[in-house]
Amino acid sequence: MKTLNKITAVAIISFSACFAMAQEEDIVHIYTTANRSVEPAFRLTSTPKIMDTVFAIPSTNFPLLAINYEPYFDLQRIAPATVNLNQKLPQLYNGYAKIGIGSVMMPLAEVYYNNSRSRKMNYGFHAQHLSSWGKMRDVANSNFDRTSVRGFVGITEKKYDWGAEAFYKNQGLHFYGFPNEKANADSIAQRFNTISGKAYYTSHVHDSLGVNWRAGIEYRHFNDKKPMEDSLSDWRARENYVGISGGAWMRWGNELFAADADLKWNGYKYGVLGDTLNAIDSGYVSNNTLFSLRPSITTYSKNKRLKANIGVDITISSRETVKAYLYPKAEVKYSLFDDILIPYVNIGGGLTQQSFKSLTDNNEFILSNVQLRNEHKALEGMIGIKGTLSKRVGFNVFASFANVKDKAFFVTDTLYSAGNRFNVIYDTMNVTKIEGSLTYQYLEKTKIDIIGRYYSYNLFNNIYAWNLPQLQVILRGTYNLYDKFIFHVDVDLEGGRKALVYADGEDVIEENNQFAKKLGFIADANIGVEYRYNKRISAFLNFNNVAAQRYARWYNYPTQAFQVMGGVTYRF
Repeated sequence: MKTLNKITAVAIISFSACFAMAQEEDIVHIYTTANRSVEPAFRLTSTPKIMDTVFAIPSTNFPLLAINYEPYFDLQRIAPATVNLNQKLPQLYNGYAKIGIGSVMMPLAEVYYNNSRSRKMNYGFHAQHLSSWGKMRDVANSNFDRTSVRGFVGITEKKYDWGAEAFYKNQGLHFYGFPNEKANADSIAQRFNTISGKAYYTSHVHDSLGVNWRAGIEYRHFNDKKPMEDSLSDWRARENYVGISGGAWMRWGNELFAADADLKWNGYKYGVLGDTLNAIDSGYVSNNTLFSLRPSITTYSKNKRLKANIGVDITISSRETVKAYLYPKAEVKYSLFDDILIPYVNIGGGLTQQSFKSLTDNNEFILSNVQLRNEHKALEGMIGIKGTLSKRVGFNVFASFANVKDKAFFVTDTLYSAGNRFNVIYDTMNVTKIEGSLTYQYLEKTKIDIIGRYYSYNLFNNIYAWNLPQLQVILRGTYNLYDKFIFHVDVDLEGGRKALVYADGEDVIEENNQFAKKLGFIADANIGVEYRYNKRISAFLNFNNVAAQRYARWYNYPTQAFQVMGGVTYRF
């Protein structure tokens, strides 16, 4: 190998020398002077690399209108809840008793008993007595007594609950509305007895597609006092009521489908039908049956801020004749600013069954032989707004309009009595109502409610809505001082009431051959205080009608001017 390399090198040198000699005649030599700079030498530190000729094209994104920002979540740790097993639940007492006496010989007694804590069962009873044996100036005997007893039981299970209740009330009074302090008390005495019972059943299906239903039944017997003569024992008012109610509802998505049905029968009887007690008093029987069906749909939207309930009320009445009624049912409300403001609108109507019991609940000084008509509210509309001004203050303001047919009014009777009882007349009226209320509550220490109402009446046959107020203001307040002294105040102000009279006189208005007597302004204020000696024993002192105003709740029926009642309570 080495020998071959040497031979190759000698051959190249010999060939180069011969080529140079052959060109020697054509060589031109040029000589000049110049400055030649030699750059300093440097060493390449990088290693040789293969350069790729293909370059990646960058991706360009042009947003259209919005700029997207990546969300940022700052998750704060929540401390786990702790359960103090050593802390005991507050002790509950099964019984509560209250006893007191008033300044006008007015005894008060009340007993309430309930079972202790139970997830499933609730039972107990409540008994109460209030009476007055004092005299009232310038009127006949005004003594009264009221005694009631109620017992109840209820069972609550996971899928259903049921309950039952029994009630008894005995109420005695006198028709004292005339100026004769020495009048015979027995001749003007009246007594009402009520016996009732009811039961109910309600299902609780938790499945979203399940149908829940309820059913209930109620019976009530009501009567007034028997005449003093045994032969006239039938000549008094007796009434029996039977009510059956039911309903079903199902939730489907955001909608709640429901339907309620009621069947009510009321039988009122005075005396003997077809017989007469005298020339102006005859037997009277009234059988009144109502059947109502009320289907409805309730829907929620806007994250449950909007609630709408739409339905109808189909009612069939069978009294003297059979009639059918159709009423719209609509309610819409919308929550603004997390329930700070809630505007709402209601449209409705209905047929209310009239009974002798419901009339005496409003005015206990009425005749026993009264005519009964169902109250027909053909249309009622309401618009309002409610909400909260702060975490302690709430309000509600609304205006309503209603057209009411066969509205019952109490007027002084001069045909069957000596002007110390009231009869019932009926009329059609339009009524407009404006109401505003304001509530304040600070924990359980202070609670204040104030309600103001204004009414405007327009009757077809009568010039005024007898005994109904045009202006009403109600104030209620409670203050808890160190959980030792509990102060409460109740104020009721009413104005614009008028009674129907039959002759001209002082404060009497005549219009369209009708005479209206102004009943004066009512200013009834009651103040009370309770002192809690310990968790079981307390004492109370109430001052009633502190303005000492003998206002007339009904025409010729004044109230006690001023009363004081004190007593004690005990838990056991």
